[in-house]
Amino acid sequence: MKRSLLPLNALRAFDAAARHMSFKHAADDLAVTPAAISQQIRSLEDFLGVDLFRRTNRSLVLTDAAQLSLGPLKEGFEKLEEAVDIITDSITSNVLRVSVSPSFASKWLVPRIAGFYERRPDAIVKINATMQVADFQAEDVDVAIRYGLGNYDGLESEELLRETIFPVCAPDMFDGEAATPCAVLNHTLIHDDSTVEDESAPNWTMWLKAAGVSPPEGVPALHFNTNALAIEAAVAGRGIALARSAIAEEDIKAGRLITPFGEAVPIDFAHYIVYPKEKIKNERVQDFIEWLREETSGGAASEEA
Repeated sequence: MKRSLLPLNALRAFDAAARHMSFKHAADDLAVTPAAISQQIRSLEDFLGVDLFRRTNRSLVLTDAAQLSLGPLKEGFEKLEEAVDIITDSITSNVLRVSVSPSFASKWLVPRIAGFYERRPDAIVKINATMQVADFQAEDVDVAIRYGLGNYDGLESEELLRETIFPVCAPDMFDGEAATPCAVLNHTLIHDDSTVEDESAPNWTMWLKAAGVSPPEGVPALHFNTNALAIEAAVAGRGIALARSAIAEEDIKAGRLITPFGEAVPIDFAHYIVYPKEKIKNERVQDFIEWLREETSGGAASEEA
């Protein structure tokens, strides 16, 4: 049977009627009249030479042949939608939608994004800063950068940037006081709660133990839900923050923050490029990922800090 002869409108009417088991509800779904649905179904039955429904006074019942066709029909419509998306995508090929955590967006990606425009001057980058893992279909996202352990079911992931953690503070925080690991307990500890639900995520207890300091109780604390806000609080002299190297890098280079101790602790968490397998076919996604690789290949943030 030639594809060009397939009655797509009638197939759509059958799909809706089979899903709702009602011509009326199918009509509402497709914004047509029940009579139009009935006519489409009859024309499809004539085209196929088989009955699709057994009609009773009060209900519809799918025939065996119709029941068997539903799965392939659903897959067929999904493939059609995918084809339309590809065509639409080619029209708006200069748009790149990126999902990224707020801290990484403000402290790492945005300061460097001009470099991507040198590669793609025509690019329109739409950054969605969120702590949630992207729903690539519902949110129409092309690529994400996520902080975690790299476990993203059903998605491709590539390690982008591995970090260390270390305390940072304003340059005058330890004026007149010896800057030793134990001395952090004399100051307010600034906490990043963005990954607090994951016990393997970096935290003050982890760093203090690595530095040989027993985590005490009763130390003044200030909590934020993003690492970037914790860093800003440290810049403002509100206490000592436990920084991630990629997030604090620019503030350290600019002299807004110092690293008073040499103890930097490697962590299992890293930043990952995450995307659905089919997205890598898009040239703009390829260019963006290649640019990210180039930005991190000259030396990881953990080595610079």
